[in-house]
Amino acid sequence: MNIFCMILSSIARKVAMAISGLFLVFFLAQHFTINITSVISEETFNFLSHFMGTNPIVQFVLQPVLIFGVVFHFIMGFILEIQNKKARTNNYALYKGSENANWTSRNMIISGLVILSFLVLHFYDFWVPEINYKYVEVLPDNPNRYYEELVHKFHSPIRVGLYSVSFIFLGLHLYHGFNSAFQSVGFNNKFMIGVKKLTIAFSLIIPLGFIFIAIFHHLND
Repeated sequence: MNIFCMILSSIARKVAMAISGLFLVFFLAQHFTINITSVISEETFNFLSHFMGTNPIVQFVLQPVLIFGVVFHFIMGFILEIQNKKARTNNYALYKGSENANWTSRNMIISGLVILSFLVLHFYDFWVPEINYKYVEVLPDNPNRYYEELVHKFHSPIRVGLYSVSFIFLGLHLYHGFNSAFQSVGFNNKFMIGVKKLTIAFSLIIPLGFIFIAIFHHLND
């Protein structure tokens, strides 16, 4: 009975991890959609950013959910990693990870830590100043300030480099995690080949797109 409960508990944690991951993938796609407009139209980027920054549903409902999702996803990732290490016994002494799984799947915790560090930097660069602008200093609303703030952040080549490296690790993390998330929630049927192609495309396009945005604004600053 205890073993059965442990199995169910492990499955539940993996499903929760997968659902929170898919939620963050949705946020990532939405975030990229807005940011890519900054290389096309300054006015469009300012409009969309101002809408997201002043919409009460986004600010007081979606944003707290997002923060909870980020924290939950990484905590669950660390818990599952610890459990996996405990589950390995001497019977696996001859196990050769490189022959049974690729580097990404064996080092999700490393890529996850890099992404977590990037998120801390991202919050420091954009979220904290936004909170300070609106709720601490309470400055007058300026719907045209977002583009200049974005470009200013990418003036430093060091920051652009950190962002680029982080997005490379994000791509590696997505490559394995996105596909695994679908399998964890039971999506493992004849459409799985199409899903794998989608996850590969997503894990390439989104990170490379963010890198392009950072380099574009750095070179055009």
